[in-house]
Amino acid sequence: MTAPDDPHTPASDPTAHRAAVWPWLVLALVVIVLDQISKYQIIGSFAYGERLPVIQGFFDLTLLYNPGAAFSFLAGHSGWQRWFFMGIATVIGLWLCYAIIFERTNALTRLAYASILGGAIGNLYDRILHGKVVDFISWHIGNAYWPTFNVADVGICVGVGLLVIAWLVEWRAGSRL
Repeated sequence: MTAPDDPHTPASDPTAHRAAVWPWLVLALVVIVLDQISKYQIIGSFAYGERLPVIQGFFDLTLLYNPGAAFSFLAGHSGWQRWFFMGIATVIGLWLCYAIIFERTNALTRLAYASILGGAIGNLYDRILHGKVVDFISWHIGNAYWPTFNVADVGICVGVGLLVIAWLVEWRAGSRL
């Protein structure tokens, strides 16, 4: 077994580190592709506002557009928010690419970053192409609806959840020292 400060360990080999980033970038690409394929299918199959119950009283497919952010934040404004959210998604996407490629983090953190990156780019692509985000997943209990969302949003939420778990694991491990 090699010592942690041994220059021949994979952790200190920049080539091994850079090669190890590809699976995370591919995962981000998978999130983007799944997001865009699902949106393409919905746009091609549904009229705006059309609802297809999948599980009666619980889950529907519904084509909606969101010019704002989560929970339609800033959706009612004159259009400046499109550029604002495109800028935020671009900055976050670039930072996540940097973090995946150059930061030495654990696999859970990279999984979180890749998931968030894929979701951010999926929704950024919608804003570029449509001027708004395509949403279609509608969960509800009876008439109490959760805001409609998409696969990119799932990627972002799962990624943020994993990031919180990774930080808690690191914090807990650090508190034992």
